[in-house]
Amino acid sequence: MDDTSSALRPQDRVVHLVDDDADLRHALKQSLELEGLSVICHTDAEDVADLPLRSLYGVIVSDIRMPGMDGLTLMRRILGVDPTLPVVLITGHGDVQMAVEAMRAGAYDFIEKPFAANRLFSVVERALEKRRLVLENRLLRNALEGSDDLSSRLVGRNPAIQRLRAQIAAVADTDADVLITGETGTGKEVVARALHDFGSRSKGNFVAINCAALPADIFESELFGHEAGAFTGAQKLRIGKLEHANGGTVFLDEIESMPIDMQAKLLRAIEGRSIERLGSNRQVALDVRFVAATKTDLINNPSFRTDLYYRLNVITLEIPVLRERRDDIPLLFFHLAREARARYRREIPDVTPQIEAGLLAHDWPGNVRELRNVADRFVLGMWSGFGSDQGAGLETGTGHLSERVDAFERAVIAAEIKRNGGALKPTYESLGISRKGLYEKMRRLGLSSEKE
Repeated sequence: MDDTSSALRPQDRVVHLVDDDADLRHALKQSLELEGLSVICHTDAEDVADLPLRSLYGVIVSDIRMPGMDGLTLMRRILGVDPTLPVVLITGHGDVQMAVEAMRAGAYDFIEKPFAANRLFSVVERALEKRRLVLENRLLRNALEGSDDLSSRLVGRNPAIQRLRAQIAAVADTDADVLITGETGTGKEVVARALHDFGSRSKGNFVAINCAALPADIFESELFGHEAGAFTGAQKLRIGKLEHANGGTVFLDEIESMPIDMQAKLLRAIEGRSIERLGSNRQVALDVRFVAATKTDLINNPSFRTDLYYRLNVITLEIPVLRERRDDIPLLFFHLAREARARYRREIPDVTPQIEAGLLAHDWPGNVRELRNVADRFVLGMWSGFGSDQGAGLETGTGHLSERVDAFERAVIAAEIKRNGGALKPTYESLGISRKGLYEKMRRLGLSSEKE
C-alpha cells in the first residue's frame, strides 16, 4: 500500500510550477493563488522528480525549455513513477510540434505562450479533478485490498458497520443463537454466513432456509425429514434440513413468514436440540446453531410466537440501512463494481463526481442489494442514473466545470438535509462547514429547508 492512505482534502490541492523565468513564475503563481490554489515554485526540475509523486494531490506545470533537466525529460520521469499524474507543459511557438508529441507520450495538456491566466487555471482545474478521481479510486482499492476477511464481506468505515463487525467477531465462536434484524437488502444472509465462517462451526454445513419460500404442506418434512412410508409419496428415508446441519449452522431467513403451527415445533427443536422425523418416534440429537433473520418487528407481530422470539433472541444483531451510512456508499459501490468486473469480465468505468453525487443523493430503499444492481449496470455500461430530480443530469458529465461542481454540491447538500429531516444544524455539522457557509451555499444553489 502506498502513501495515498491519507484522506484527500481540497486544501491539499497544489500546483508545482517549474520554470526558470522568475518573472513568469511570479505572475503565474499570483494568478493561480487568486483562484484559491496552492502553488509551489521550482527553478530546478530535479526537485519535482524527487517528490512523493504517487500520493501527490496536485498537478505539475512545467516549461519545456529549461537548463539542466528540460520539461520533456521531467515528464518522462514523472510518468514513469505514476502515469496518472497530470503534467501540463508550457511551450514557446517553436515547441508546439514537440508538445503535441509529448501529449501522445502522456502529457495532460500544453499551453502555448503567450496565454491568458484564466486559460492556465481552466486546464489546471480539470487536471486536479482528474487527479482527485485517480487518488480516490486508489484509496478505495487500498482499503479493499488491505482489509481482513470480515471487513471485505461487510464493507464500510461508518461507526455502525464497524460496531456490527465487532459484534460478529465477539459472538461468532460461541454457540449462542442469534436474531438478525434489518430492512430488505441490507445483507442479513451475509451476516449469518460470517457468523458461521468465522466461528468454530465453519467446517460444518451452513443450511439456509427461506421460510417465505417453502410451501406450508411440505414445511415440516423439509425441516425435520421423514421416514419411508410416512405419507403418500414418501418412498424412502429423507434427512431434513435441521439434521443435515448437524455440526454447523441453520439460517432461518424471513422467519416472520413461518406458519404458526410450525413455530411451536421449531421451538421444541431449539429447546431440546433434537427432532423427530415424520413417521418416526425416535429422537435425533441436533448439534446446531440457530441464526434467524427478520425484516419486521417480531415482538409486536400477532402471527409470531412470543416464546419463540425470546428463544431466538439470545443475541440480536441489527444491520444499519444504507441511507444512514452514506459515507460508506462510494467505498461499497467500488467494492461491488469490482465484483461485477470479475463476473462480467468488463473494466470499471471512471466514477465521476456527478455519478458519486447521484449515489449519495439517492435514498436506497433496496439498500445494498439495490446498490449491487446499480454497480452491475454501471460496469455493463447500462446505467444512466436514477431518473429522479436528485440524480437527474448528474451522470452525463456535461456542462462547464463550475456547473458540474454546483450540481455535485447541490446533490450532496440536498441529500444531507433530507437525511437530517430538514434540520440545518446537524447538516452543517456533518458537512464540516459553518452555519453561515451552509446558508450561503443553499442560497446560491437554490436549496431550501422547512426546519432550522
